[in-house]
Amino acid sequence: MVRLALYDYGAGNIFSLKNAFERRGATVQVISELSDNDYSGLLLPGVGSFDTAMNSIYNNNTLYSYVGETMPVLGICLGMEMFFERSQEGSCRGLSVMDGEVVSLPDTMKVPHMGWNSLQIQDAGILLDGISNNPWMYFVHSYMARPNNTSLIKATSDYGITVPAVVEHRNYFGTQFHPEKSGTSGGIILDNFMRECSH
Repeated sequence: MVRLALYDYGAGNIFSLKNAFERRGATVQVISELSDNDYSGLLLPGVGSFDTAMNSIYNNNTLYSYVGETMPVLGICLGMEMFFERSQEGSCRGLSVMDGEVVSLPDTMKVPHMGWNSLQIQDAGILLDGISNNPWMYFVHSYMARPNNTSLIKATSDYGITVPAVVEHRNYFGTQFHPEKSGTSGGIILDNFMRECSH
């Protein structure tokens, strides 16, 4: 049985993500503090603002000790952006599990960017295993990651600029889009994360 902790920043609706995993047979517990860690994996959802989310995990060492080096962590949208060192959205320090920063989408784009975009897969890695190239995923965001190490980027999306869409590093997995709202291909990503949590 895969037991997932869904971290609630107190800043929005997280239940579509909870329901998507529960439909796949996972047990999902919404948590608001990092204490009991008897879980297979941790979900950092894509709602809220950067500083609100980071202030709720203000002591970054708490997160590191909570997940250790083996518990898989899935960050979605904002959750993925938290993996980096800093964000132009706020002043708080990020989790810094990936080197780089999060920057605003260019002024030439309407933000938040909302809609379906295809992925260009660079390396299937864990999350994209079994997905053919150019799947369509649902994005809602105003910021994008800029990793220092491009080998972390498993897929990109082209908006006229190249947007990192999937990143992976050790036990940290991130998507800029919302897999729980992305149909069959998004469901494969959730299944792949659950498979990683069951190891």
